Formats: sequence, C-alpha cells, structure tokens
Amino acid sequence: MKEYLRYLPPVHELQKTAQFQETVNKYQINSETVTQIVQESINEIRAQLLAETWEGTTPSKEAFVQEIQHKLEQKAAKITTYYLQKVINATGTVLHTNLGRARLSEEAIKRVVEIAGSYSNLEYQVEEGTRGSRHDIIEGLLKKVTGAEAAMVVNNNAAAVYLVLRALAKEKEVIVSRGQLVEIGGSFRVSSIMEESGAKLVEVGTTNKTHLFDYEQAINENTAMLMKVHTSNFKTIGFTKSVSTEELIELQMKHSDVLFYEDLGSGVLFDYQSHQIGDEPVVAQVVRQGVDIISFSGDKLLGGPQAGIIVGKKELIQKLKKHQLARVLRVDKMTLAALEATLMSYVRGGEGLLEIPTIRDIIVSEYQIKERAMKFINQMVQNPNYTCTLQKDVSQVGGGTMPDVLIPTYTVSLVHHKKNAEELATVLRAGEPSVISRINKETVILDFRTISEVEISEVVHACFQL
Repeated sequence: MKEYLRYLPPVHELQKTAQFQETVNKYQINSETVTQIVQESINEIRAQLLAETWEGTTPSKEAFVQEIQHKLEQKAAKITTYYLQKVINATGTVLHTNLGRARLSEEAIKRVVEIAGSYSNLEYQVEEGTRGSRHDIIEGLLKKVTGAEAAMVVNNNAAAVYLVLRALAKEKEVIVSRGQLVEIGGSFRVSSIMEESGAKLVEVGTTNKTHLFDYEQAINENTAMLMKVHTSNFKTIGFTKSVSTEELIELQMKHSDVLFYEDLGSGVLFDYQSHQIGDEPVVAQVVRQGVDIISFSGDKLLGGPQAGIIVGKKELIQKLKKHQLARVLRVDKMTLAALEATLMSYVRGGEGLLEIPTIRDIIVSEYQIKERAMKFINQMVQNPNYTCTLQKDVSQVGGGTMPDVLIPTYTVSLVHHKKNAEELATVLRAGEPSVISRINKETVILDFRTISEVEISEVVHACFQL
C-alpha cells in the first residue's frame, strides 16, 4: 500500500476546504488546533498504509480526504467536550465514591458560585482592614457544631492524618491496633501514610483482638501518641475485641506526655442512630469524651465538599496551623464556601438539616421513595419497549461508611424487550444524561433513593432514547 502514500493531501490544501473552516466555526477552536488535528490524522493514515493495515475503502485522494474530515470532526468534538460531567446516580448508594460522594446542598452550591465569581475576604478582615487567615472562616462554625476548643481544615482526611502525625509525632512512636490498620480507596493505607509522615508505627494486638494491656505494654519514653482509627469501611465480626475510646482516654491520662488521636473517618455530625441507622459515633460526643485531637472527612456522612477536618485541643491545633505543611494542604475559597454553607445547616438544625442531600437521602422514608418510583413507572407506561416492576429492595450508604448497614428502599426492575440487561445498562450509561444503574439477576435496577424528584423525567427521557 506504500504506493498510495502519494495520494495523501498536504495540510495546506485541506486548510482551504470548507470543512476546515466549518469545524473552526462549529467548535469554536482556533485554526492552529484544527491544523494539528489534521496533521495527526494524516500521520495516522500514513502509518496504516506503511503497516498495510488500512481498512477503509479503496485508497484514493478522495477516500483520504473523507477519512481526514471524519477524524477532524470526531477529534474536534472530543477536545471541546468536558470530561467531568453530570451523571444520575440510580444505584441507591448515597455516598458513591466513583460518582463524587456527597452531593452539595442548594445553599452550598449558591455560595460556591457567588464566592467563585467575585473577590472575597478569604484572607482579609473587613472590619479591621487588615490581613486575615482562611482558618478563621470555618473554625467558629466547627467549634459550635462539635464543641471542640479549636479546628482547622485541609484538603482531605488522608492529608489530615498525615499532618497530625507529621506535626505531632515525627520520629516518635504511634501505637495502633493491628485491627485498625485499614486500607482506603486507591490502595492508601494508614501504615503507609504513617511511614511517609516520619512517625514510627507500633502495632499492637491482633487483627481480630486487641486488649488494653496491649497498649499499656507498648508505651515507653519514645511514645508520642495513641491512635485509634475508626474502621468505617469494614466490620470484623465473630471472635473480636477492641479497646474503646473511654478506655484509651483513661490510659492516656496516666501518661501526660502521650497524646490520644482518633481518626473518625466518616465525619458524623448528625445522629443517624436516632433513626436506627448504623452506629457511627457523632463527632461532638467523641469531643466531649476528651480525645486530644480528632480528624474526619467533609464529603462523607457530613455531606459537604471534599475536605479533611481536624478538631481538638487549642494548643495542638495551633501547632498544626503553624506547621509548614498547613499551607501545602490548605483548601481553596470554593471548598471553604461550600463547607461553610453546609456547616451553617447544622447550626440551624431542624429542617435545615434536610437541606443537606446526604442526610435527606439516607433518612428519606420508604413511602417517599415509593412515590418517586411510581411516578417513573407511570411515565414509562407510554413506552411499549419496556416492562417496569416495582419491588422492595435495600440501599447502601457507601463511601466507605456503615458497611454493614442496609436501608429498606424501593427500586424499579427495568426490562427492555430488545436488549439484555448489560446492553441496556451500557446504553443508559452512555446517554445524555448518563444514568448509572446496577444489575441484579440479569435485570437493570433503578433505586429511587438516589434519584431526585427533578431527575425522574431525565431518566424517563434517557430510556425513551433507546
């Protein structure tokens, strides 16, 4: 096929075609970018001819021009399409890590837009007219909702763990139960974070059983900290024993130079236990017990943006704020705006808590979920290609939280008369909007716990596109 190389059109010739200018106008990209795409396309065809892998029509100048124009259209569309896009979560998993975890409240979204689109007093004291600190924006609210003496925010909870260990236990020993050496998403391990921080891990107990005397025997003159990691993303059942926060506080009080740090992970400010959902400890309760320093996530059960929140004794938080890493790990104005609005909902309490989608979706009644599902089914009756069946099911909280909690829900079993479940799920996923479902027993399942009222018509529309 090498003899057909002479038919490849030069770039300057293609630049003069109407298709070239149409692409520039259609996708609003500059001619230099279009030229680059054209050159890449020519090179791809040349490589196919040299390798004799050309699979198009009979090689000719017209065929090559047509193929280049096709590639130009495809690539121009791709580079001008946002990668990050909205998806509809029909899985029922409220805190779906792959789908961005917690959805923000309307108030939080409004605050992000307002602050992002204008200047703000991020590090400026308006009343005094002097330089301020971004730590001040959130600290007052965090103190109010947790009861802690002081607080600060970094970019995620892994960063919070790293900062605490680096600033307060570098080159000293930190005692942790073997049963709490967890691995979170993306293969990040507590032991690895500790190693990077410069703290020295001292493992005590066994995977399933750790006793108070294990900690007592491990304490020595080089011990900086007792660390308790809340195992949010798994449960060990059966022949088990762990040491409670109360017991560790009593032990720590006998060693005044040893700190007690608890990584709560999920960050619960709302008492889900009062709704008979899970047994996650509320941060304020742990603070009242007397733990020196506590960290947790902002985008899990708290229902805010991605953030690592640290609360605790004032002198320790001050050390963390002054550490050089605090600047490396700090959050931006949009995160602070979203977190401030989310925390304000907790301060208001009552109905204000239901402004937070995470709380609302976890405690929503079965009756409300059933109503949404029936609304969807009633709209789908018009499409003869589907059979929709209402059924009782269970949802998961997700996001590495409450792993053993299954919440009653209503789902719709969706069967397409011409496509199997895998094909139907794939097409829904690739549509606009993208609908992410789950498959059970060769059937597509839509869980209406995580499909909002306004999204029902969008899911119907996605189904009608098939």
